[in-house]
Amino acid sequence: MSDRILGLMFGVMISMGAAHAESHQVMITGDAAEGENVFRKCKACHEVGPEAKSKIGPLLTGVVDSKAGSVEGFSYSSALMTAAEGDSGLVWTPENLDLFLTKPKDFISGTKMTFAGLRKDEDRANVIAYLATFAKEGEN
Repeated sequence: MSDRILGLMFGVMISMGAAHAESHQVMITGDAAEGENVFRKCKACHEVGPEAKSKIGPLLTGVVDSKAGSVEGFSYSSALMTAAEGDSGLVWTPENLDLFLTKPKDFISGTKMTFAGLRKDEDRANVIAYLATFAKEGEN
């Protein structure tokens, strides 16, 4: 094949990949202010914000779109660490957070998280929107 044909094929594949990735992005559509209210249910175990620290559960500052099991110094369950292994391990995308927050033990069998979950779609969307307002230190 000529270099020109190979170049065109490569360009088409990149365009298709970008379109595919764009079509699978999950928009954060919840209300962050309402999510702050929902987050009250989480405060017994989690903190979020610039001065947050891990408690019974890991701190959640910067959790949206972060690799699972990445809070330094927190002791995660082996089930969560197995899910997070490797380059293609679990990332806390809004979509995965939604699934986890629905019923944590169904999403990751063996998780240490004892919370039963948030039944309402709106509550999950709102708390994810709230969490998304907190970037990791040094990020915008």
